[in-house]
Amino acid sequence: MATSPDIEPAPPPTVRDPLRDIPRYLRTFREYMGARIGWVFFFQLLSALLEGIGIVMMLPLLHALGATGDSPGRFTLAIHGFVSGLGFEGPVAILLLIAGLFVIKGLVAFTAGAYLGYLRADLQKTLHERLYDSYSRMDYRYYTERDTGHFFALFGQVYSFIGAVHSFSAFAVAVIRTVVYVGMAIVVAWTFGLAAIVVGSLVFLAFRRINNRVRELSRENAGYAGRVAALFVQTIQSFKYLSATATAEPVRKAMHDSVVKVGRIGARQNLWMAFTSAAQEPIAILMITGIVIVQIGVFEQPLAPIMVSILLFYRGVNTVLGLQGSWQSTLAMIGAVDVVKAELDHLKGHMEPSGGQPIAPMERGIEFREVCYAYEDRIGDVLTGVSFHVPARQMVAIVGASGAGKSTLVDLLTLLLTPRQGEVLIDGVPGTAIERASWRRQIGYVMQEAVIFDDSFAQNICLWGGDPDADPALMARIREAARQAHLAEFIESLPDGYATRVGDRGIKLSGGQRQRLFIARELYKQPRLLILDEATSSLDSEAERVIRESIDELHGKLTVVIIAHRLATVRNADRILVFDKGRLVEEGDYASLRGNPDSRFSAMVAAQAL
Repeated sequence: MATSPDIEPAPPPTVRDPLRDIPRYLRTFREYMGARIGWVFFFQLLSALLEGIGIVMMLPLLHALGATGDSPGRFTLAIHGFVSGLGFEGPVAILLLIAGLFVIKGLVAFTAGAYLGYLRADLQKTLHERLYDSYSRMDYRYYTERDTGHFFALFGQVYSFIGAVHSFSAFAVAVIRTVVYVGMAIVVAWTFGLAAIVVGSLVFLAFRRINNRVRELSRENAGYAGRVAALFVQTIQSFKYLSATATAEPVRKAMHDSVVKVGRIGARQNLWMAFTSAAQEPIAILMITGIVIVQIGVFEQPLAPIMVSILLFYRGVNTVLGLQGSWQSTLAMIGAVDVVKAELDHLKGHMEPSGGQPIAPMERGIEFREVCYAYEDRIGDVLTGVSFHVPARQMVAIVGASGAGKSTLVDLLTLLLTPRQGEVLIDGVPGTAIERASWRRQIGYVMQEAVIFDDSFAQNICLWGGDPDADPALMARIREAARQAHLAEFIESLPDGYATRVGDRGIKLSGGQRQRLFIARELYKQPRLLILDEATSSLDSEAERVIRESIDELHGKLTVVIIAHRLATVRNADRILVFDKGRLVEEGDYASLRGNPDSRFSAMVAAQAL
């Protein structure tokens, strides 16, 4: 599944005007968060209105203090009359009103912020659950076409998705506040407010080109960050080989190149965002200064409304320029939204079928009928017209050279793959009609590479099926599985016995011990079918002998399918199926095939000097 280090990430999608994509992102956030995000915007609108009203209340305060001059404007008089009608007479009462409005505004803003924080935490849980559930149910073909780093990186992109939600919410709140502040500034002094709208719009349009570039950089960054994650995962997985053979340098160089590109892209993103942040206050002051000069010198407006409008407009200008910062922060992470959503949408078309009928424990056996399979049509079939029967409680071996189709047979047997033509039947029921999980729960599957978890022997055998120390029946099953795998004596000789931790991927164990632990887990499941896929190919002769004894003891107790290169492990098989280039070319027991000097199997045995 690994990709070569020189493969570059796919180019980012064509970037449209980011502002046109706002409805699309709103729909995306609504898809994962529901209508609840609307409450955040409602509370923020209410908060902005309360703040704006509090600022406007300065007009009657100035009037009560005699700071509006001999001829206060009609709006000032109207507001003063309204406040007086509510019973707030005099400067102290009006100050208390203003203070009360800001206290309520603070409570509403806290409610909005706290609720948004809850929604973000819930969204993170939702996205991780959806990705995990989708990956756990994706079809096998989708898995084989991607490297491990792809899945690892997508999980990491969720955090950038959450960051984009936060920045987008800040952007939406800034829009709400801008509308409120500028709207009230127009009501207080309409010429001042209109001038603010015109100048503010020109400033916002001037930043659109920067916004486009920031989003382009975000998508490039998402691609290269995924590449870095993939190389990192592959390096850790291959650490022993790379260290032992001093071959880490080419991988390190590929990693370095991708990290450098991520760093350069991040630096350019930060440069544009720093420019927006630094330009915010100077632009606001210049705009206000210019408009005030025009208002006083040209339109000869009263000073009090202009003072209140200045305060409203300053808040509004800062919010408008804050729009740039929050929007650019959104665009800097919006690539993650696109990547995560695209992955979830793509996975919908690559889910393993969940229907079918549950199948009872296998009693009769497995049958392949004229099965053909191709990974790609242009390459052709890797299995052609394969038909055979595996009776229940028999041991059947599948042998053949590399590329003969043995691993594909196993994937068809476990229903990970579906035949292009023909059928796989379990107790006479077509695999396509079976609920996959009900069949796979009956399977024990031991591969060449042991799947071991960084936990105790006991938990590796029962896969966290309970507390062995508190459940004697569970512990008895664990011990029996270890005995069947010829591992119990070794485990019980250790100071901590079954509580001994085995290390990451069983690094504290020998190859044979790892494989026997793997077999013990599969036997603990008490399967109806045990698949041994090259289970001894990487072991020394003594470890292979012990495991072969474990396998032979299972003869007649459950159905066993052995995939093997080492033919010594198939001596006791009831039937041997010999494959060549995707076709079943011979079948029979060991003695009959070995005794036929013209058989392909006999030549294979001779080559291994058995």
